[in-house]
Amino acid sequence: MNGRFITFEGIDGSGKSTQLRLLAEELGALGFELITTCEPGGTPLGRQLRAALFETEEDVSPLAELLLFAADRAQHIERLVRPALAEGKVVISDRYADATAAYQGAGRGFPREIIHEVINLATGGLKPDLTIFLDIPIKEASERMATRSERGNRMDAETEEFYSRVRDAYLGFARAEPERFRVIDAARPVEDIRVKVLSEVTRNLS
Repeated sequence: MNGRFITFEGIDGSGKSTQLRLLAEELGALGFELITTCEPGGTPLGRQLRAALFETEEDVSPLAELLLFAADRAQHIERLVRPALAEGKVVISDRYADATAAYQGAGRGFPREIIHEVINLATGGLKPDLTIFLDIPIKEASERMATRSERGNRMDAETEEFYSRVRDAYLGFARAEPERFRVIDAARPVEDIRVKVLSEVTRNLS
């Protein structure tokens, strides 16, 4: 039996990692066999690519960025996601292909056709069964990122205009695919979001 593929999307500071962790704890307690992962960095190769992308002090060209994300995704799908789904597991990923369409497409300005081709090449057409988009105003997300205790990465330094384009793209994806996307207000208290996420996910898994 094939498993289920669930992804979390949102601009930086939306709380994806926290909600993914809470969801995994809930599903594990309910007896679901699952794995949690992320992009970039879900495989050993991916972790090296993540470091190359986020920790370098070199100015990374937009095309190099796009192709490195694609390389990470191809390895992630081939070595982790597809095998886990074939074993009937629930795979929950912090970001997936929608992030490329939003960040490199809308954010960096790559043509839609190029983004579509790169995503299809890397994923082989694999789409999530459910995508949770945690939506938050840009100003509040920026304030959250400013108070983070952990070291940020170069993406955290992007402008509000950049993140506005990214957020608008995500909302457009959600309107275009309402059967896959669930938009959740990420400005609400963490517990309220947790309850809403769990409700949407368990409904999808039933």
